[in-house]
Amino acid sequence: MNASPMADRYAVAGHPVEHSQSPFIHAQFARATGEPVDYGRLPCPLDAFEATVRRFAAEGARGCNVTVPFKFDAFGLAARRSERAELAQAANLLRFDTGGWFADNTDGAGLRRDIEGNAGVPLAGRRVLVVGAGGGASGALGPLLAARPAEVVIANRTVARAEALVQRHAATARAHGVALRSASLDAPGAAFDVVINASASSLQGAAIPVPHQVLRTGTLALDMMYGPAARPFLDWAGRHGAAARDGLGMLVEQAAEAFFVWRGVRPATDTVLAALRERMDRAAT
Repeated sequence: MNASPMADRYAVAGHPVEHSQSPFIHAQFARATGEPVDYGRLPCPLDAFEATVRRFAAEGARGCNVTVPFKFDAFGLAARRSERAELAQAANLLRFDTGGWFADNTDGAGLRRDIEGNAGVPLAGRRVLVVGAGGGASGALGPLLAARPAEVVIANRTVARAEALVQRHAATARAHGVALRSASLDAPGAAFDVVINASASSLQGAAIPVPHQVLRTGTLALDMMYGPAARPFLDWAGRHGAAARDGLGMLVEQAAEAFFVWRGVRPATDTVLAALRERMDRAAT
């Protein structure tokens, strides 16, 4: 979009961010809502995330989204944090309030809305496997538990890290009547209703981290990544009878939640998601 001189500046901060579709999404939201938003990309060197974000804020920006690998760092920069960010101990959003920066995590809300709304798969009473125990899984777990699935398993290469995530969410799981446990990647269980790849395997081009027995015919298998990075996971899921889904819907839904936190306006997402899929399809041809 062509921003006016009075537009409020936001950006997606991470390493890398050149591939990010967030500027397109927020431009669509701004156009639809009439909000004066100028949203770009903020590449951050691995050793200079804090300095880069603080400089962006000092230039008059209003906030930023935060992507890999800085979600835990972003959490530590905020004077105030939402309940869901506190639970995750990670943030994908900073708002540069004058009284102290505010951190939030909209990943889980976006994931839940995409699964239940866009994919049409209710989570209540289902068995869910989350692969990975990093920032993506941390942000997703609280809202997933609030949907009251029967069971959530966190599988990770380092089981102790998965167990730490389980322990931090134990009270939330009990409050919602959810069985929550950790597992190794090679023995997470079988025939889940929903499998969510929140690991870095797709981003790193690594092998599928769990055995195909985690799937059954009709399992919703969702990779938080999108584009070429997600293709191996989606192809693997499809070969084993699962309903494969990439992370574009989650991306749009978490962005809408972020837009609401920043602007107090909740944009519609269906037309934006359709436009984004068309945009990605054109880029792939």
